[in-house]
Amino acid sequence: MIANGDEPLVLAGVAQVRQVAQVTGPASPNRTDRFEIAGQDLGSMFEAGGKTWLVFGDTFGQREPGLTGGGGTQWRSNTLAYTTDDNPADGLRLDGYIVDDIGWAKELIDSRKVDGTEMTTIPTYGFEANGAMYLAYMSVRHWGDPGEWETNYSGFAKSTDGGQTWAKLEAPRWPGDSRFIQVSTAKVGDDIYFWGVTHGRFGPVSLMKVPERDVEDQRAYRYFAGTAAGGAPQWSADPAAARTVVDDTAGELSVVWSPYLSRWLMTYTRGADESAVIREGVTPWGPWGDRFTLVSQADTPGLYAPFLSPRVSGDGRTVYFALSLWGPYNVFWYRADLVRSNRK
Repeated sequence: MIANGDEPLVLAGVAQVRQVAQVTGPASPNRTDRFEIAGQDLGSMFEAGGKTWLVFGDTFGQREPGLTGGGGTQWRSNTLAYTTDDNPADGLRLDGYIVDDIGWAKELIDSRKVDGTEMTTIPTYGFEANGAMYLAYMSVRHWGDPGEWETNYSGFAKSTDGGQTWAKLEAPRWPGDSRFIQVSTAKVGDDIYFWGVTHGRFGPVSLMKVPERDVEDQRAYRYFAGTAAGGAPQWSADPAAARTVVDDTAGELSVVWSPYLSRWLMTYTRGADESAVIREGVTPWGPWGDRFTLVSQADTPGLYAPFLSPRVSGDGRTVYFALSLWGPYNVFWYRADLVRSNRK
């Protein structure tokens, strides 16, 4: 899944973008109030154990009518749902959540919930490696202005029992000002690639990789440091050498392989105009094409976190993604058709 970097870009835009269904909340077909969930956001997706797992951020059990944004009772910093739904065209059926003894969706990665120390722990993506499940998460010290926040560090939590229990790993970890506070992951051969952005939605995208067998060894990570004269990628053991692969104001990013285009697809919240955008990449490090708007803030106020589904149906021309809306503070299911260019 690494093409020749000299191959042309083929994505000409998107069409037929629309909301399909609501995913979370009491009003959704999934009736998540059954799991003591009235509102939650994010919903990045990864495959493990024959299921698609959806990773949610701050989750609340009860909310006052008309409440905007996060808030409510029974606050959990994160929750995890799963699905085996193979027909994304009519919405996304959640088969269940990881729950506690009374059937409520439970917090996976604990947090101190003290503003200025550790406000919350937000998972940014998940992945499977060496038979275990991992969640990449960020320790948020303080939520600042919209699209900006202060973080302590980013790191991993690990589960060896199918997602029932999670343990924070002491390593690897990246400091709160690093380029890899929020990540999206993909397996390429024997390696795991991580596209990363800093805290908030106002930094560029960088890239690192690690052999799957060494995912817990900080010393084994290599950071994309540019290309040689012939276009071959250069990798460095020094995080400070990490180069930009996409120069934009990006947050909450998601990267998947598109068999329809034979290209990588990247979506993210663009901090500069608060829209959800999509790009194609010939290789994991680029070149990455122009951005196209998936959903605009003008048309859908309060949007953020466009996370692509890893499952492809039909010929893959139609992609599906989760999108959070700040007003109802819940996750919705969207679809878009990829438009190919006529260039050979």
